[in-house]
Amino acid sequence: MSSAMMIDARGIQKKFGAVTAAADVQIAIAHGERVSLIGSNGAGKTTFVNMLTGYIKPDAGEILLDGQSITGLAPRQIARLGVARSFQIPQLYKALSVQDNLLAAIAAQKSALSFWLPAKNAESIALAHEILQRFDLLQHAERLVSELPGGVRKLLDIAMALTRQPKVLLLDEPTSGVSADEKFPMMDTVMRALDGSQTTVLFVEHDMDIVAQYSERVIAFYSGRIIADDKPEQALAMPDVKRYVTGELIAATDHA
Repeated sequence: MSSAMMIDARGIQKKFGAVTAAADVQIAIAHGERVSLIGSNGAGKTTFVNMLTGYIKPDAGEILLDGQSITGLAPRQIARLGVARSFQIPQLYKALSVQDNLLAAIAAQKSALSFWLPAKNAESIALAHEILQRFDLLQHAERLVSELPGGVRKLLDIAMALTRQPKVLLLDEPTSGVSADEKFPMMDTVMRALDGSQTTVLFVEHDMDIVAQYSERVIAFYSGRIIADDKPEQALAMPDVKRYVTGELIAATDHA
């Protein structure tokens, strides 16, 4: 294993007009870490994720992936180097079955020379079943995506991202749109599926109960700056995080 950090962002800066979205952002994340990115809307966390995935170019600074600079690379190039992403709204083919969605994701990972081969071959089906089993989705294999509840759709979206065997998995609001009854079992399933892997996981999340339970580390953003970077218990207890992210100090002051 490389001794380099899996993600190493150095002095990242980004402005959109007069708005500062990243101000000298410094983040180093090790192999296999489970890290939450938190902050109110517009705080800078999604901008950081978009710069990490190549959808936005930083104005200054450098981002390294496992020791290799990815600054300025296109999203497709960064994906090939091992960065996968699931989205707040799952990117699924609703008219296809769960298994066929996964087979399409597996086929998309093949080289251009082999892409003409049928997606439904024995090897791909066996791999799809293995992944479905890891995510407790095998019982849904033949169901249409349009029939699935929100939590199952999110699991499928994450499972599809993992067909790339990524070094880094970015989860954008994994519990958004998921019922209160589904969100903890869903996250338990995701973490079990990742057990034993060295996949580094970053998830953007607004639910502080999820953040506290499933993160090893929390990075909090406010106005393009990092205001906390620590273990969940310590980070969530910081006054600036309570004031600008969770609103606890404001609520307490208003109540008084």
